[in-house]
Amino acid sequence: MPPPEPHTLWHLTKRAGPESDRFVADSAGRSALGGLLSLGTIAAPLARFRGKSLLVWCKRQRAVVEALLQLDGIAARLVLCPTDFTLEHLALVIAEAEIEAIVTDSTALAEQAHDARPVVFVEIEARYPLDPAEDRNFATEWVLFTSGTSDRPKLVAHTLLSLTGPVDDFHAKARGAVWSTFYDIRRYGGVQILLRALVGGASLVLSQAGEPVAAFLDRAASCGVTHISGTPSHWRRALMSDARDRIVPRYVRLSGEIADQAILDHLAASFPKASVAHAFASTEAGLAFEVDDGRAGFPASIVHGAGAKAELRVVDGSLRIRSPRTASRYLGTRGALMDAEGFVDTADMIDLRDGRYHFVGRREGVINVGGQKVHPEEVEAVISRLPSVRMVRVRAQRNPITGALVVADIVLEDAAADKPLDAIKRDIIAACRQALPAHKVPAMLRAVPSLDIGASGKLARRYA
Repeated sequence: MPPPEPHTLWHLTKRAGPESDRFVADSAGRSALGGLLSLGTIAAPLARFRGKSLLVWCKRQRAVVEALLQLDGIAARLVLCPTDFTLEHLALVIAEAEIEAIVTDSTALAEQAHDARPVVFVEIEARYPLDPAEDRNFATEWVLFTSGTSDRPKLVAHTLLSLTGPVDDFHAKARGAVWSTFYDIRRYGGVQILLRALVGGASLVLSQAGEPVAAFLDRAASCGVTHISGTPSHWRRALMSDARDRIVPRYVRLSGEIADQAILDHLAASFPKASVAHAFASTEAGLAFEVDDGRAGFPASIVHGAGAKAELRVVDGSLRIRSPRTASRYLGTRGALMDAEGFVDTADMIDLRDGRYHFVGRREGVINVGGQKVHPEEVEAVISRLPSVRMVRVRAQRNPITGALVVADIVLEDAAADKPLDAIKRDIIAACRQALPAHKVPAMLRAVPSLDIGASGKLARRYA
């Protein structure tokens, strides 16, 4: 019987398409994909890492790509450490993931972590031939962090097979495509774009933490980006930039946050030649579905299997997912990832209106106003439709009588600068009163110059 077909990132990338026509680009320049597949960067024999549990903790995303291409199938476990990871969680991650070595491209990170475990450097400039016959026989476990890392991080265990499961659609197989993403490729949303590019036979343009939006868009344009993804917050920032007109994508994708009608309409107007789609996925459950009809929410028929990429249920208003692309477990003592039937409770609350489900917010994000529930995202969707509003964040403010008040922080469009602020606020309140029950109407509006977006690409939310 012949040996099983190898299923590693290196092999899948190698087989996906002509290496000479493909590249990986970042802020430091462009590298031919063939070079990444034939020349190694880790300054140690790969056999040293066979069967080991490794923490991939790099400053630059291209270093992560190189590490994954070299180590998938050799290491037993690869833990992808996002840019907002803090040293205070290092001991916990090392213990829960049983880390035996840290792969990094940064001497600063190595110095911080030198007392924890042996450190191996990913030296970007060092090159030596990779052995095509290298024995890559491990089903390497890929471990991702959930999007919140300010508290104790959750480590979610996937395999390459579960992560590549969604990479079977038309766009993922678009030969000659140039993919890009605002996401960090160490997050689930970013991993999906990385795999769409490498396994789908395309090229990839990487972002860099802290890089100005205009600089990233200029670079994406110079590389001829055709497919690009990000959160709605990423896209709102991009649409503020004068550089947005430089890219002419064929496909624009949103995920990670609720895609309200306003952002979908703005993207359709800004990129008239592009197909605009919003997808729902979670780190634990994987990709559930994608919607490309230009409307917020998703058809109720998807819950019954029409066009879904997973089995869906709605229980007490919460979306639940069962799929072969679901992660296997949490590392450490985090409890069960799924219920007894294999469904993951996403904690994303949805509401059925006129044959279509709409996301209303996260279960844990509810504002309690005198015993009545308010989802911040539901209020934001109303306010964001006003032409004077560029971005909005709705949050709670403590109140001794009602427990909390609804407060909205507003970033105004430049065109609204000549209009009196009081008049803009009156328009916002009037729109909210027309569309929402009284307890959901903001008690206070604040004009702010900007809103924070976390390293995950999501709007930073705080309880004040």
